[in-house]
Amino acid sequence: MSTEQRERAGAEPDGGGRSGAAGRPAGRWRTRSVEVPGAVLAVTGPTAPESAALPEALFVHGLGGSAENWTELMADLDGVVRGEALDLPGFGWSPPPVDGNLSVSGHVRAVIGYLEATGRGPVHLFGNSLGGAVSVRLAALRPDLVRSLTLVSPALPELPPQHSALPTGMLAIPGIPRLLSRIPAGGRSVEQATDGLLDLVYGNARAIPADKRDEAVAEYRRRMGLPYAMQVMVGSARGIVSAYTERGEQALWRQAERVEAPVLLVYGLRDKLVSYRSAARACAAFKDARLLVLPQSGHVAMMEHPVQVGRAVREFLGEVERERAAARD
Repeated sequence: MSTEQRERAGAEPDGGGRSGAAGRPAGRWRTRSVEVPGAVLAVTGPTAPESAALPEALFVHGLGGSAENWTELMADLDGVVRGEALDLPGFGWSPPPVDGNLSVSGHVRAVIGYLEATGRGPVHLFGNSLGGAVSVRLAALRPDLVRSLTLVSPALPELPPQHSALPTGMLAIPGIPRLLSRIPAGGRSVEQATDGLLDLVYGNARAIPADKRDEAVAEYRRRMGLPYAMQVMVGSARGIVSAYTERGEQALWRQAERVEAPVLLVYGLRDKLVSYRSAARACAAFKDARLLVLPQSGHVAMMEHPVQVGRAVREFLGEVERERAAARD
């Protein structure tokens, strides 16, 4: 497949109407389709003209997420980076990959394809959960494409996993997805299912404004109407489990040790999916790491506390850029 880019402001990749998409403030964000080898990616960025002098940034979401997970942090970083967020293959508004490869390496291939197609590297790379694992592997394999890493609750191997993370891991068990597909929304209404998901990823889901909850419900309903939604969730969940069991040079912790770029690690003490105990190992694994701990945050600190995360990111990126400038002099 060619790397031709097609810009479609306010339109979904398959050509259907996208105006008013859940979580997308009208007029603020522009989405375009980017063809990469084996996939078509929906990529979202601000509509306002941006300075070409700003450092490039790319944001990668987690399992079940989309580019919308990053828009609040992206808005907070206006004028600091020239940022875009992509929908991984099969998520958000991106169709599934042509070959059906939903492994961590398959997602890494898609992100590399985007960076090479657009010539945007090296970038300040942001990853949450699954997107964190993707970002770590990418930084280890292609250091030329990464300027820095900001990892929010990255999905790095954790044994034993938290009890609250077990239902996600069960998606990887043969037979379970077929059983769930026979029970609409797991036996619950769309609203109840959405509330359960928000409670899983937020430290305090009750603090979510009503309009944001309504947007989440609308997006959940849209996703469940897609014929491939469960297949993509299952395939990517299995991809995470498979990555957790890899050994040798492909092991994620071994790849973390190979990352040369500076790293900002963000963990929430109320995270039900990635335990804070992983933070100590992550700080030891990365050569140049900084740690931000948010006591009230859950799994998606960039959504729950974008201002605090944004403040730390600005300080981190400022330090990185000053070091790069000093190295050039």
